[in-house]
Amino acid sequence: MHIIVVGGGVVGITTAYELNRRGHQVTVLERHDIAGNETSKGNAAQRSYGVVYPWADHAMVFKALPWIFKQDGPLKLRMPPSLETLNFMFATLRYAWSPGLFGLNRRAMLRLGIHSRERFLALESELGLAFDGAHQGLLHLASTPEAMDTYRATCELLAELGIPARLLSPEQVRQAEPGMVGDGPLYGALSFDTDGTGDCHLFSRELARACEAQGVVLRYNVEAEALLADAKRVKAITLRTGDGGLETLKADAFVISAGCWSNHLVKPLGLALPIYPVKGYSLTVPLKDPQRAPTSTIHDDNFKVVSTRLGNRLRATGFVELADFNRDIPAARLATIRKSVESRFPGCADLDAAEAWTGFRPMTPDGPAIIGRGPRDNLYLNTGHGTFGWTLSAASADVIAQVIDGEEPAVCLDAFRPGRFAE
Repeated sequence: MHIIVVGGGVVGITTAYELNRRGHQVTVLERHDIAGNETSKGNAAQRSYGVVYPWADHAMVFKALPWIFKQDGPLKLRMPPSLETLNFMFATLRYAWSPGLFGLNRRAMLRLGIHSRERFLALESELGLAFDGAHQGLLHLASTPEAMDTYRATCELLAELGIPARLLSPEQVRQAEPGMVGDGPLYGALSFDTDGTGDCHLFSRELARACEAQGVVLRYNVEAEALLADAKRVKAITLRTGDGGLETLKADAFVISAGCWSNHLVKPLGLALPIYPVKGYSLTVPLKDPQRAPTSTIHDDNFKVVSTRLGNRLRATGFVELADFNRDIPAARLATIRKSVESRFPGCADLDAAEAWTGFRPMTPDGPAIIGRGPRDNLYLNTGHGTFGWTLSAASADVIAQVIDGEEPAVCLDAFRPGRFAE
């Protein structure tokens, strides 16, 4: 079967790999000139299988609102907010106060995370890709005693699902991370022992090359314009080529993995995907003193900044900003990220010389990604992963391939069903 995958980020490329592995003929359409060059390019570099959680959490609402007005607060809102931003915020609040929904969605996402780790380990064993990847765990620091209380409750849920995790004292944290000599507040940490790291951009490019070597066709510098469909099936897709011309491609099935740009393809077929571009920032810099750097991934809950070791580099990422598709990089955002790193790992890198990045995470208002059959028999969706696209990409690719082949998916997809927003 010939299948077109729209989107060459990490989700689209892993989907193409899984479909090709199952014997399908696959074509990937990507608007950039290389794979993984949008949201996948400068993300937090953590594969946080045990940390995944829904965006719509009523417990976070009252904490989040003051962050908008705090200088170093992790949540920012562009003023005045657009109609799209307001719609997304109100939808999030509605889902956050839906009784029991957060718990159900969190468990569903964690189960997908467990499966994603299994699939990543298998994939890395099969291909031996070079992307500064490792599985040395992740530490969620506790800057207050209250944070440790929250982590104790989290540990109970993780134990229920069989996810290895431990509570660490401040002394144990510093033993695990000897480079953490800064003066940031520390009351302990929650250790996710089997979580991983890796450069998502490098992974996407390496996997794209592996796909091409196995017969996958990757079309770069093409923009998917519209799906051509009747009442039952998608017949073809129109795309705009790099020289401005229009082209029509036919296929037996179509998978939309276009992140924040997915909705414009699907909405004309009767299904609106409320995916919002939640903006984030990162700094990437070569290490100046590796002994002072993190050994794996550190989540600094004081600034809500994630710092990850990528070989001889450091990646530090922060902020959840609701600003539509604005690509500006305010100096204040980068200053906060630098402040976090220096408060934990002073002197590890020259952060003033770091490469700055901003990108858009494709967030759904309730939190889970959109995975499953779309509004036509041969249309499938694997998109809207928010901040967890890198983490969940391997599992999402596996289960959507199972759905396409008519198999029972390895993970229950009820929480991820595409039509849930119309219910």
